[in-house]
Amino acid sequence: QRVRDRLEVDSIHYLAEPKLDGLAVNLIYHHGKLVQAATRGDGQTGEDVTHNIRTLQDVPLRLKGSRYPDRFEARGEVFMPKSGFDRLNRLARERGDKEFANPRNAAAGSLRQLDARITAKRPLAFYCYGQGYFAEQLLPDTQGELLDQLADWGLPICPEIKIVKSAVECLRHFEQMLQMRADLDYEIDGVVYKVQRFEFQQALGFVSRAPRWAIARKFPAEEAITQVIEIDVQVGRTGALTPVARLHPVVVGGVTVTNATLHNVSEVHRKDIRSSDTVVVRRAGDVIPEVVRAIVDKRPQGTVPFQMPATCPVCGSEVVEIEGESILRCSGGLFCDAQRKESIKHFASRKAMDIEGLGDKLVNQLVDRHIIENVADLYDLDSGTLCGLDRMGQKSADNLVRALDQSKHTTLPRFIYALGIREVGEVTARNLAEHYGSLDTIISTDQEQLQLVSDIGPTVAQHITIFFSQQHNIKVVEQLLGAGVRWDDISKPTEKLPLESLRFVLTGTLATMTRDQAKQQLQTLGAKVLSSVSKKTHYLVTGSDPGSKMKKAQDLGVKVIDEEELIRILGNRQID
Repeated sequence: QRVRDRLEVDSIHYLAEPKLDGLAVNLIYHHGKLVQAATRGDGQTGEDVTHNIRTLQDVPLRLKGSRYPDRFEARGEVFMPKSGFDRLNRLARERGDKEFANPRNAAAGSLRQLDARITAKRPLAFYCYGQGYFAEQLLPDTQGELLDQLADWGLPICPEIKIVKSAVECLRHFEQMLQMRADLDYEIDGVVYKVQRFEFQQALGFVSRAPRWAIARKFPAEEAITQVIEIDVQVGRTGALTPVARLHPVVVGGVTVTNATLHNVSEVHRKDIRSSDTVVVRRAGDVIPEVVRAIVDKRPQGTVPFQMPATCPVCGSEVVEIEGESILRCSGGLFCDAQRKESIKHFASRKAMDIEGLGDKLVNQLVDRHIIENVADLYDLDSGTLCGLDRMGQKSADNLVRALDQSKHTTLPRFIYALGIREVGEVTARNLAEHYGSLDTIISTDQEQLQLVSDIGPTVAQHITIFFSQQHNIKVVEQLLGAGVRWDDISKPTEKLPLESLRFVLTGTLATMTRDQAKQQLQTLGAKVLSSVSKKTHYLVTGSDPGSKMKKAQDLGVKVIDEEELIRILGNRQID
């Protein structure tokens, strides 16, 4: 419905394809020859797996034919067929080795082997489902035609892909794939629907990193029954207290589950989950285990409703309830060992500073033994100190010191994300870095100005200003920079953009352009385009059928302009 409304058309054709449960990979071909392969990574930077990909029989090292672009990028999924997975685990059992938990983990581990000869022995397969870089003038009209073209060049395409011509057909195909799921020789966890025509895809565009022209519909999660041993409370890096059910081990979707999230205290009370309950468990999105419901008929006598503790189970600080939030939080901050540990684990994670070898157990030891107090102390570690820890030999210690040193050369978006500011994820960190260009500017920017950055509203802006207003956080940042953490400068225009600092809201149907096109042009000139009118809005742009936003703008005294005036502003690149 959203697609039809945005495109203002009555019917759309879609390409429906199985949602493969593997590892996304991009292949770059130059003059028909495979020159590089990389995992998706954080969406901008992935792992180079070229040598390993070359060992896959499904991936052509040289394309067939001759009518292909000089350079293009094929996008697809590496996976392990079920038959190959069963064979791999049977051999592991015979050798007395550890078995893989599921085909996806097996595929990911096989593709990331340092020794490509190991990858070559693993039963991996590849299906191509789209393109990355591809000269626009060479693209066919539709997604389906592109896949046919890729198949002609020798790239394998999933045989279960189908063109569907309505929402009803989408639903029918989903049910068919659900019935076929068990008989396929590869794992799938849903169906992806893509708008067929590339011109429609371009008009729809993206929100954050997700395309508006594609959506994944997951299959219902597999469920299992087990018993709750007890309910613990975990403390996260922002102090959030999360009740977690400790379970008798149960296999769900091919994975042995021993813990399942209960989300928050309101959710526990709503579902009335208690210690010793028999419960239904599933993996939400086939990933995160959660407790669905209790089987009350099997509840033992004498059980009592769960209550959250009044003090932090780790540091004893008061537990506080913040207005407007369903989550209770420990008030201890970095005084709390749990928050300190989680902030260090986040800092070292792959999408942050990417410190290889700094795992959870090692972080726990470093904090419990008071070797480190904050993330900056990581860069003071040496081999001698590390060798004194459990399961840390000289080689492991040397490798970690080397990884710490390598992590010092990072990027500004990664560094901002690594600091662990509340609600500042990868996309927000990247938007901040690209908008301001330097850490000093971000630190000194006030809450109102931060809201001019794409996707940053008042709540996130407040979290950022609070974080950088606290002296202990600034001290840690200074220690990190003093330890040699650095990044290459982000090029940023020195001239002020003509519409910088101005807030626009768009409403109604525009005659000469879509609202997305208008938004993109305004943002290019430095404006911030918001979805709702407030007293801080500078201009409401109205098309036909403007709706309630017009009245709200008039009530707040916001200036209302029509499409003709918008076109004049965009053409003159200035406001009178």
